[in-house]
Amino acid sequence: LLLVPAQISFAQDDDFGLWFSATTELKLAKKLDFDFDINLRTFDNSSRIEEAFFDIGLTYKFNKYFSAAASYRFTEFNEKNDTFYPRHKWFADLRGKMPVGDFDVSARLRFEQRFKTYYKDENDKEPQEHLRIKPKILYDIPSFPLNPYIASELFFPVFNEDKKNLDKVRFIAGFEYNFTKKQSVELDYTFERDSYPKLSDMSIISVNYNFKF
Repeated sequence: LLLVPAQISFAQDDDFGLWFSATTELKLAKKLDFDFDINLRTFDNSSRIEEAFFDIGLTYKFNKYFSAAASYRFTEFNEKNDTFYPRHKWFADLRGKMPVGDFDVSARLRFEQRFKTYYKDENDKEPQEHLRIKPKILYDIPSFPLNPYIASELFFPVFNEDKKNLDKVRFIAGFEYNFTKKQSVELDYTFERDSYPKLSDMSIISVNYNFKF
């Protein structure tokens, strides 16, 4: 979090996008949940669709502080020839959460592997792996449904000697509004800096609807 001022001070916003998502969580057993979400993301100053995808997965809760998850993502991605092609990705997560007074401190460690179906060169045929770390702090305002939060996410390429140790970073600030214990909406701003294949910055407004069965 201390890196935020340094990152933003050198930011030159190259693009702006809107991200929309809807997430649902269904309890299958006492400690096992089924997760499903759909997403739409835009780019080019939000004038074009960059990708649309859905995630499907399972979450196992060891206790109220620690859980693990696995999921699969199918994406239709707007590739460099301005045509949509499928992409496939799978994730494995470890998640922790700890209340500290009126704050909820959480973190997610994610390993992901991505496969393309559009090949501009031979390197595109190889799967891409990342290790992602996402800490988050949410202020749970007592007796009030609106809760602000800040977060960051770091992307570390693995099994790829050609990439840097850190090739993407996100800084996030927003709030969640709880309609009920099972329904909420999140609105946040994300600054994203991507250094691969070339340096580019993006400002993102996200709207996320969450529902639990």
